[in-house]
Amino acid sequence: MINLSEMKEKEVINIRDGAKIGFIYDFEIDLENGKVVAAIIPGPGKILGLFGKNKDLVIDWRKIVRIGADAILIDIEMEL
Repeated sequence: MINLSEMKEKEVINIRDGAKIGFIYDFEIDLENGKVVAAIIPGPGKILGLFGKNKDLVIDWRKIVRIGADAILIDIEMEL
């Protein structure tokens, strides 16, 4: 089992192109059902989730393919 706080220490990598997306800094949680529905990664240019103009990247929990010892693999289509 893994804690959400431990997930924040793992780098997120997109399996479609091998791109390093960043690190999770927050989660969206469905309080009625007690489930995590998304992971949030700060947009480019943000430092610790602050001082950035770009939008955060919200990754649907179903797009997480694998949670490994050092990384979290996701499968998403990145917009250019």
